[in-house]
Amino acid sequence: MVWCPKCRKGILLGLIAKRLDALLREIADERGWNVVASEVMPDNVHIFVRVGPADSPAEVARVLGSAFLGLRVQSVLWSKSYFVTSVGEVCEQNVRRVIEHQWDRAA
Repeated sequence: MVWCPKCRKGILLGLIAKRLDALLREIADERGWNVVASEVMPDNVHIFVRVGPADSPAEVARVLGSAFLGLRVQSVLWSKSYFVTSVGEVCEQNVRRVIEHQWDRAA
């Protein structure tokens, strides 16, 4: 899953980024979902989460998206859009590697 602030504003920095990552992991743990990889960049969030077969992508996005409310950052900065895809035929290790190396791409 990928989320971006409106206009790709680079607001996810420092303590905000750490708190968001912690909130995403807490919410996933509460639901019994496994966070395989996550990366909070200044202008986007990538999370690779393993969920059950009964969990719809839209529901997972809605539930994890509630983490943004926990930040108490102005809601006008958040886009309601997100991107979700399943791993499918792509190797799980490749997806994890892409997420973990987001900072390499930003440099």
